[in-house]
Amino acid sequence: MKQQIIRCTSVKTDLDILLKTLNYDDLFILTDRSTKQLCLPLIKPIPKIREARNFTIPNGDSNKNIKFLTKIWKFLSENNATRKSLLINLGGGMLTDMGGFAASTFKRGIPFVNVPTTLLASVDASIGGKTGINNNGLKNEIGTFAPAVAVLIDSIFFKTLDTINLLSGYAEMLKHALLDTLETVNEILCFNISKPNYQKLNDLLFKSVLVKKQIVEKDPKEQGLRKALNLGHTFGHAFESLSYEIRRPIPHGYAVAWGIICELYLSFICLGFDRGHLMKITFFIKKNYGKFDFDSSHYQRLYEFMKNDKKNESGNINFTLLKSIGKIAINQTANSKEINKALDFYKEECF
Repeated sequence: MKQQIIRCTSVKTDLDILLKTLNYDDLFILTDRSTKQLCLPLIKPIPKIREARNFTIPNGDSNKNIKFLTKIWKFLSENNATRKSLLINLGGGMLTDMGGFAASTFKRGIPFVNVPTTLLASVDASIGGKTGINNNGLKNEIGTFAPAVAVLIDSIFFKTLDTINLLSGYAEMLKHALLDTLETVNEILCFNISKPNYQKLNDLLFKSVLVKKQIVEKDPKEQGLRKALNLGHTFGHAFESLSYEIRRPIPHGYAVAWGIICELYLSFICLGFDRGHLMKITFFIKKNYGKFDFDSSHYQRLYEFMKNDKKNESGNINFTLLKSIGKIAINQTANSKEINKALDFYKEECF
């Protein structure tokens, strides 16, 4: 699966050029309330954007559900969208996930372009063709594999982000670095994300994007190698699901960061991952991401969330672990005792 990824010098200029090369009969834009106010004005001078019809949804992952998906379909239908119409998703990961799913299913699929406005969406959600919505309390339980025609990335949008949202995306960059090389990991650990140099961040981002792009092109539908991208996500999605259940929601990237700690610990006890690297990365995550406050009474519920993870096969909880940095082990399993040990380690080091 090839996906055009455009490193913008100016999102206004590059999107204008892209739209002139695409063949479509009508243009629609999906935004959330924040991106309509803060980001849409940056591309509004483009003549074709001024003519496009806009639909806006509320912010927040809790709205990534069938209710708002249906509203997007209804908007497209009532405005006479056809199979040759084009949808632009202007927003973060929640919006590109749901907008991509809406486009991939409306009239059996219309083309769409992602313009991610957060670091997390730029490095993760908008790239690789995964679309979806949450269902029954589970993350992205319903979705499709459908690549965007193009993804346009411009760090100008990141200047509107607070530290929490920057860190949320940075966790995915750390994950990609762990799948790559020790040198890449050290670059991520040494960068000052609390006071970012945006040009340097853009350089690190594109290095990270290329790691994911190369994996996805080799395995677009997650039959093998692409499972590497699940590092940190089995624990991470469980943390995220629990946070919504106890009404203390946490950002996706924070959940992934804490999941990385647990899954590197499993890598240490199961595959001999270097303890020094484990402790160095744990210290970085603790320093920058703080902690997710839970106790041993939540262990069983976290285990149940992991059992319901869509990545599982044959009744086993599936993990992506590392033998060492860059040496990936997919389709790994762990029993409840080992999972509890990882949760104990997390609590001991981060609380």
